[in-house]
Amino acid sequence: MSDPLADSAERLFAAYAGKAVVRAAEHGVFPQSLWDALIRAGFTAALLPEHAGGVGATVAEAMALLRIAAAHAAPIPLAETMLAGWLLAEAGLPVPEGALTVAPVRLRDVLTLRRAEDGWHLTGTASRVPWARDAAAIAVLAEGPDGPTVALLHPDSFTLARRDRNLAGEPRDTITVDTVLAADAAAAPFGPAQLRAAGAAVRTVQIAGALSRALSLSVQYAQIRVQFGRPIGKFQAIQHSLAVMAGQAAAALAAADMATDALAGGLDLLRVGAAKARAGEAASIAAGLAHQAHGAIGFTQEYELHFATRRLWSWRDEFGNEAEWNGVVGRAVLAAGPDGLWPLLTAA
Repeated sequence: MSDPLADSAERLFAAYAGKAVVRAAEHGVFPQSLWDALIRAGFTAALLPEHAGGVGATVAEAMALLRIAAAHAAPIPLAETMLAGWLLAEAGLPVPEGALTVAPVRLRDVLTLRRAEDGWHLTGTASRVPWARDAAAIAVLAEGPDGPTVALLHPDSFTLARRDRNLAGEPRDTITVDTVLAADAAAAPFGPAQLRAAGAAVRTVQIAGALSRALSLSVQYAQIRVQFGRPIGKFQAIQHSLAVMAGQAAAALAAADMATDALAGGLDLLRVGAAKARAGEAASIAAGLAHQAHGAIGFTQEYELHFATRRLWSWRDEFGNEAEWNGVVGRAVLAAGPDGLWPLLTAA
């Protein structure tokens, strides 16, 4: 059965997120036309509850939009805007318009919030903040006097200390903060570990989208590339590689479904950890096979495979890599003990 929301997203990204747009974004040109189209469609607010300005979409529908955006290598902070809006809404704070992001995204980075005579005083440094340079505001999860606290940080309230990018060319910036916030702050519904899990969940979904695109391109290329008088897809070695890729794509999609369920149901760290670790493994295996199937053309700037594979290599390490999340899973299994292993597995 056709999904009208997903069909609409496919048409939108096909129209506004072409190769020229992706290339321009990697040279610092923000795709404003694409972003405006997303706002008009209500996609940037898809993860918000209706009382906070959402469009009535389920978490699964919102994540499906994110997966489609990733398959098109859309160079916009859709995941980060969804995540920041969700964090603000969960804390009962208003969600501003425009592109949003979250900070900090690394566990070693801490922003500290304390009460001052004229409001809240926020200090600290956060590195590798996605799309900080393009954000209309940053949803901050800070250490407050009474525990984790959510606040909103506007561009005139922080210093862009370093501009950087991930392997996919997406902005990953370092910000420093020493300011008194004019806006209110609110107690956070969870701590840094849960925010990291939410970020891992959305990256898992994005990996599934990018991997599906890499598989599609590889299958298409194997059908049209002729070597020794026949398409290379007729050779058993290529068929085997494509079959392994298809299996990894299916595993990543299953992981994305698990991550989506976890995001909708309380962010169980075991489920998120298993999903992110498996998706990261799939990204590593499938990206290598995709380039093997394509040969030299897969590495050229003119061909679009690298838009998908560079995102796979980047996203697998963000919000925790395989080693980190496998550690979370392993510790949960050890804590459950022999008698608790089966209930733990079936509950996840």
